[in-house]
Amino acid sequence: MRSSDLRVRGKKRRRLTFGLLGPAAGLALVGGWSAHLGLNVRDELQATRDALVRLRASAPGQMAGALAEAQRHAAEARRLTSGPDWSLITYSPLVGDGATTVRGLAETAAELTEVLTGVQRTGEQLITASGLSMDDMGNLLAVLKSAAPTLDDAVGRIGTARSRLAATPADTGLDVLDQARGTALAEVDQLHGWLGAAADAAALLPPMLGHDGPRRYFLAFQTNAEARGTGGLVGAYGILKATGGRLGIDRLSAKNGLTSGSSPVADHGRAFLSRYGPSALTLLANSNLSPHFPYAATTWAGLWKEQTRQQLDGAIATDPVGLSHLLRLIGPVTLPGGEPVTADNVVGLTERQAYARYADPVARKRFLITIAAAVSEALLRSHPDPMSLLSTLSQMVDERRIQIWSRRDAEERRLADTPLGGALPRDPGPFAGLVINNSAGTKLDYYLDRSLAYELGPCRSDGQRVTKVRVRLKDDVPRRKLPSYVTTRLDSPDERHASGTNLLWVSLYAGTGAKYGGLRIDGEPAGIMREVERSHPVYSTMLELAPRQSKTLEFVLLEPASAAPPLVPVQPLARPQQTRIIRDDRGCPAPDAATR
Repeated sequence: MRSSDLRVRGKKRRRLTFGLLGPAAGLALVGGWSAHLGLNVRDELQATRDALVRLRASAPGQMAGALAEAQRHAAEARRLTSGPDWSLITYSPLVGDGATTVRGLAETAAELTEVLTGVQRTGEQLITASGLSMDDMGNLLAVLKSAAPTLDDAVGRIGTARSRLAATPADTGLDVLDQARGTALAEVDQLHGWLGAAADAAALLPPMLGHDGPRRYFLAFQTNAEARGTGGLVGAYGILKATGGRLGIDRLSAKNGLTSGSSPVADHGRAFLSRYGPSALTLLANSNLSPHFPYAATTWAGLWKEQTRQQLDGAIATDPVGLSHLLRLIGPVTLPGGEPVTADNVVGLTERQAYARYADPVARKRFLITIAAAVSEALLRSHPDPMSLLSTLSQMVDERRIQIWSRRDAEERRLADTPLGGALPRDPGPFAGLVINNSAGTKLDYYLDRSLAYELGPCRSDGQRVTKVRVRLKDDVPRRKLPSYVTTRLDSPDERHASGTNLLWVSLYAGTGAKYGGLRIDGEPAGIMREVERSHPVYSTMLELAPRQSKTLEFVLLEPASAAPPLVPVQPLARPQQTRIIRDDRGCPAPDAATR
């Protein structure tokens, strides 16, 4: 998985259109070239496209024929454009740029079909891997491990092909050809992202799931009814064991089952300590205030070691929305008392109804642990279809409903380059990350609505651009009476507040090098706290929301000019964030050949 994965979502990873490989119809416009040669190239590229379209609709057992046909036509297109006749055309003052770009398209098509041929064989092995069950994936892990070199090689070859195509002329004078080049680059990016994800899975899953020896992980269930930087308060946890592909979970406990220490269990640097305070390194409830998941994960592992003297291999986090995705994959489960838990009711059951049902916090936590155990046990007993499993995991990764950290440096470096690692990236470029932390001790963030609009103005001659980030937050608490455990303001228990009033620590993470230009809340100037986390300027304010009240925050920033795609990571809370990006790239430098 590479950074381009942030722009590749769900089914797009598996449904490459290759629609651009056929716009070689533009070759018909080049009558000043060798017309016969140009039309032959057009025909071969069109045939390549047609075969790839059939490939997309083919059943697994029928892919080989369509792919072989695509590879044959693409190879012929490359042969036709690599000979001396075509090389002469590339030096022509009138059509040389067009001929160079067409040759680049033919080379890319040939390389792409060769790579897909090798990957297709690997894919069939994975699909037909026998005995797939979530509690015994030994056979699948063996296939993945053997596939890792092929997939890594494929990622490298596609990346090289993309760079070569990006180096061809973008303005040839033929609109259809220029559009073809742009579409091809986009499609190769999609393929590169999909292959990168597969290569990372093949490299990481076998060792991390115990193929080469036992592993043990801290498994955190986050309750995003009370927001934290990585999602929500850790309401329950367990230890996930993996040995040879066999999985098991034990020691499911409520959050208070992990005692706090008096001294820090991790060291995340002075900036972290200044922003979050010492309790973030000693107290489970405050351990994940930062959106950088490795900070939380190493703290969890440290707390566990301090209590048990056992060193864990990593940490994994999910939440009720993640459980809903898993239940949609495996089907509903039944609790010991006969109550069904389904994909449609698990979020409301754990983050809303449980508070009304159990006045005793101990009983409520026991109920939540029962649900977590039931879903975990059913998942481990399940035998999901590999493609359905892949689709579910992709959605969970995209939404950050599952985040993973590894103690082993090589694994963690690879994880950190993917959305699965939950890392706050240090890369330069446009960036707007909204992070909410509950500062009231309420459980009202189940009702929090969020929207973010990121408006990037044109790039100026001084290398800067003005951007605005508009954030709208609404406390959409219902009018009916809620349990006092949900609404009580622990930050100021002696003061009177309207029932349902919430207090939020709102932070905007800006891009590296951004400068602050002001904040208005509902049109009125407001002050902020300025800090830095992992090279990102962070602008924070405390925001009180009355029941059903909404407030709009408008941040004005001065950012370094860039045509890199904006990154807007979304904090995984109970309700989705509505995100809109508006870009004006006039005057901005051309993006690099390598995608961000």
